[in-house]
Amino acid sequence: MLRIQKESAGDTTRLRLSGRIQSTDIDDIWAQLDDHAFHIILDLDEVTLVDVEVVRFLSDCEDGGVVLAHCPLFVRGWIIRERAEGAQP
Repeated sequence: MLRIQKESAGDTTRLRLSGRIQSTDIDDIWAQLDDHAFHIILDLDEVTLVDVEVVRFLSDCEDGGVVLAHCPLFVRGWIIRERAEGAQP
């Protein structure tokens, strides 16, 4: 189960994500993001499990300028592998 804590300060929004993130949670994460924030941080320190759609979502977020803070090594490794596979012809 995913828990989201939102902190906004000035032009920065930080979402602290805890627990399991499944593809069905992606819309909930988007709903919490502040459209007026110039800096968005997804703090993944307490994330325990993700699925492939979440990894792709996180990769797309990062490509769009979102900071993935405290990204667990298993998630970072998976993002790197997904990017490498997507770059292959």
